[in-house]
Amino acid sequence: MAIAAIALGLALSSPASNALADAKADVAAATAAWAEAVADPEKVSSLYSDDAVLWGTASPTVRTGRTAVRDYFVAVAKVAPGVKMSFGDQLIRVHGNAAVNTGYYTFAWVKDGETKTLPARYSFTFVKDGDRWLIVDHHSSPLPAPPK
Repeated sequence: MAIAAIALGLALSSPASNALADAKADVAAATAAWAEAVADPEKVSSLYSDDAVLWGTASPTVRTGRTAVRDYFVAVAKVAPGVKMSFGDQLIRVHGNAAVNTGYYTFAWVKDGETKTLPARYSFTFVKDGDRWLIVDHHSSPLPAPPK
C-alpha cells in the first residue's frame, strides 16, 4: 500500500504533470494579458497570430488576420471606450503546443456617464510560438438570457 502511494506521488509530481501545470498557468497569463490589452487595439492585436481568426462579440462577420483583428478592436474602442474585462470560470486544456481556454467574461465601460456591461462567453485557441502563447482562434458571443 505504501509503495502504491509513493508511486502515485511520483507520478503526480512528474515532469509531465509539472509541464502541464506550467502550460496552463502560461495560458492563463496570456488570457490575462489579453484582458489588460483589450482597450488598446495595437496591444491586443499583437497577442494574435498573423493568421488568427476572430468572431467578435459584436461582429456580424468573422475577421481573419492580425490587421482585421486590429480593425475590430479599433471599432470596439469607439463603442466601448476604456473597456475593462472581468473573467468568470475558465476551463483551460493544453494539448502539446496548442491550448483552448473556454469560459465567460464581462465587458464593462462608461459611456455618456453611464456604466455599461456586456456578459459574454468565449473560446480562445492558443498555439505556442517560441516562448509565447498566441491566439489563433477566438470566438465570443453575448450570453443568452436564462430560459423563462
